[in-house]
Amino acid sequence: MADILAITVPIFLIVGLGYGAVHFGILARGDVRVFGLFVLNFSMPALIIRAVSQKSLTELIDPRYIVGYTLASLAVFAVVYAIGRIQAPERPTRAAFQALGASVSNSGFIGYPVATMALGPVGAIAFAHCLLLENLVMLPLGLAMAEAAQQAGKPVGTVLGEVFRRLLRNPLIFALLIGAALSLLSLRLPVPLARTIDLLANASAPVSLFVIGATLFGVEVRGMFRAVSLVALGKLLLHPLAVLAAIWLYPPRDPELVKAMVIFSSVSMITIYPILGQKYGEAEFCAAALLVTTAFSFLTISVMLYFVI
Repeated sequence: MADILAITVPIFLIVGLGYGAVHFGILARGDVRVFGLFVLNFSMPALIIRAVSQKSLTELIDPRYIVGYTLASLAVFAVVYAIGRIQAPERPTRAAFQALGASVSNSGFIGYPVATMALGPVGAIAFAHCLLLENLVMLPLGLAMAEAAQQAGKPVGTVLGEVFRRLLRNPLIFALLIGAALSLLSLRLPVPLARTIDLLANASAPVSLFVIGATLFGVEVRGMFRAVSLVALGKLLLHPLAVLAAIWLYPPRDPELVKAMVIFSSVSMITIYPILGQKYGEAEFCAAALLVTTAFSFLTISVMLYFVI
């Protein structure tokens, strides 16, 4: 428990620092958008390039892990999206973000350190798998659904073309392609460039957490309770159950990767969830969902660790 607290307490302290910065007037709420854009366009892409490029593709890919975890995440996405549309038919964009929040884990800043602490080096391998499937499948799917909702009424071809162009310009997708190319070609970046990427990547966790805290200031769950509850239950209950079902049907060959799948599924949604929601007017909802889900995720993480260790 002390080891888990050593990871979780600093997370909440940095979130609290961002909240306090806005609360005490050190930053205005409008200033937070700049930090969010920095994470989305520079820091997180650097983290992805570093994580993917430093391992061979044979190390990164276990088909059973990718198929099982992806199908489980897609099933959760579909169920939560359908319920979200039923709850609020007039808000398809919110339904897309509800589905995204329930099916994409905070693999980098909670899942990875917890899995590494519990399982050792296999945590990095599992993180690479999650990074691939989340950035190649789940994030593009969620953003495509949100983009399509924003352009409702336009011809399908126009919408699909615009979605495709926006996804190609997404810095996270672009970074993943760069990292995969470097890995495939066994290329190493020049030392100055590699150190620059390291510096940017190392900033992604604290700045992301700071942005979350700053975004949470003034956010009220009141009025969004039902919508937020759907995300929290989807992420912390439905997602782990779906992954457990996938393990039962099609388990990875390495038992340690099985444990990692369980751990990664039990954490809250991706840290940049509110940042992604900024563009679509869902930042406050995403922040409220992240707050509630992160708070309760420490229970699910502890339960899962109890069973897998």
